[in-house]
Amino acid sequence: MSITARPQVECDRHHTTLYVSDVPAAVDFYTKKLGFDVGFTWGDPPTMAGVNLGGVQIFLEQGTPDPAGCALYFVVGDADELYEFQRANGVEVVTAPGDRPYGLRDYVIHDLYGYVLDFGHYIYNVGDPVEIERVDVPVRLEKRLAALLYDLAEHKGMSLSSCLEEILLHTCEQLGDGVASPHTKGTLRYIQKLKTKHGIDYDCHASYRFVERK
Repeated sequence: MSITARPQVECDRHHTTLYVSDVPAAVDFYTKKLGFDVGFTWGDPPTMAGVNLGGVQIFLEQGTPDPAGCALYFVVGDADELYEFQRANGVEVVTAPGDRPYGLRDYVIHDLYGYVLDFGHYIYNVGDPVEIERVDVPVRLEKRLAALLYDLAEHKGMSLSSCLEEILLHTCEQLGDGVASPHTKGTLRYIQKLKTKHGIDYDCHASYRFVERK
C-alpha cells in the first residue's frame, strides 16, 4: 500500500458564495446598505457578482437562497461605526453590538435573503488585570520617531510607555513567518500619515544605518 505525502499547499484567498434570487438587488443591498464595494459583475443581466469589504470579497450568485446553517463573520476596524451606518439604512439587526468573552466586540444582522452576517473588531482589555512594576530605562530616540510615537500614543489613548511596550511585546510574538502587529489597518494608515507629517522617509531597517548628527 503506497502512502502519499500531504502536499505543501499555498492558499492565501477564500471566497464564500451566497446564492441569491436577484443579483442586481443583492449588489445594491450590499453596497448601499452594508457598506461593501462592487468588485465585479458577470453577465448581462448579471448572474454573478463579487462585493468587497476592505480586502475581503464574497460572491453573490444567481440561485435559490439557502441561509439555513450559514453564517459569515467579518473582522473590521471599527464595528460600531459600521453598525451605525447599517442601522441608519434600515438593516435588520439580530444582535446589537457588545463586548464578547472571546475578545471581540461584534453584532449580527440579516441580509435581504436571511443570511446571517456578523461584524466585529478585536478588543484588547479582556482578561484579568496584570500587575506590573515599572523601571526607568534611559533611551535615546531619533527626534522624528519620538514625535511620531507621541502622536501615535495619543491617537491610541495610551501612555507613551504603554505604546512602546505593546510594540515591543508584539515583536516577540511569532505569526507565521513574521511577527504579530499591535496595529489595526486603520492605525497603520494613520501611521503612514504620521510618517509624512514628521518627515520620516526611511524604511523599518534604516536604524542600522543611523549616524549621529553633529
